Amino acid sequence: MRASLLHRLDRRDRDLFLRWSLGSEGSRIRRRVWIGITALGSAVVTIAAVTLPLALEPWPRDVSIRAALALVISHLVIQVAKRLIGRPRPSTAHPGRATIANPDRFSFPSGHSASSLAVALAYATAFPALTLPLVTIGLLVGWSRVMLGVHYPGDVLAGQCIAALTVLALVL
Repeated sequence: MRASLLHRLDRRDRDLFLRWSLGSEGSRIRRRVWIGITALGSAVVTIAAVTLPLALEPWPRDVSIRAALALVISHLVIQVAKRLIGRPRPSTAHPGRATIANPDRFSFPSGHSASSLAVALAYATAFPALTLPLVTIGLLVGWSRVMLGVHYPGDVLAGQCIAALTVLALVL
C-alpha cells in the first residue's frame, strides 16, 4: 500500500511538472522573467540578504542572525535529504524541459525553494508588515523552479516545508 501511494504521488508530481513547466514552448521573455525570479533564491542573493543588513545602522543584529541560521540549517537539511533520497532531476526523465542548467544532479527537495523561503520567513517574523511581499517572493522562487524545468512540484513543496519548519523551530 505504501509503495502504491508513493508511486501515485510520483506520477501525479510528474504530470503536474509536464503541465506547468515552460520547456521549449515558453517565450523568451517569459523564460527571462522566471530566470530573474529564480536568481532571487541563489546562494549569492540569499547570503547577501542575511549579511548586507548587518552593515546598516541601526539594524537588529539578531534578525540577521536568525535569518542566517534559517538559511544554513535548511541548507544542511536539504543537502542531506538530497543525497539520501537521490531523486534525479526532471531533465533525466524529460529531456528538453529544463530551460536552465541544473545546479546538481538531485531534485528532491529543492534548495532554491528552501533558501528563499527560509530567509523570507525569518525576516517576516521580525517585520510582520513585510510578510506578504517577502513570502510572495519566496513562494515565486519555488514556482520558478518548476516553470524552468529543474524541479518537480513536490520537490518545491518539500523544500518550502523544510524552510517553514526550520524558521518555526528557530522562533520557538
